[in-house]
Amino acid sequence: MRNLRQQGLEMPLLQKRLVESWPVVAGEAIARYTLNAYIINQTLYVHLSSPALRADLSLQRQEYVRRLNDYVGNQVIADIRFC
Repeated sequence: MRNLRQQGLEMPLLQKRLVESWPVVAGEAIARYTLNAYIINQTLYVHLSSPALRADLSLQRQEYVRRLNDYVGNQVIADIRFC
């Protein structure tokens, strides 16, 4: 049986795991303001209901990229956009 990498399923599974880890990595307070999160072309898009939080988190983008990639144990995203 072929492994996940050979079947091209490894990255979609890692992406799903990373998106699902957002509330854990970001914390409960930030998760409450999160409306949606998804990945397109190695960028995590996080839709937030608070413009102030959006601006604040934008300053910490690279820290969240590092923490999320560390959480899943692989380089899945290169950037985050807070919308």
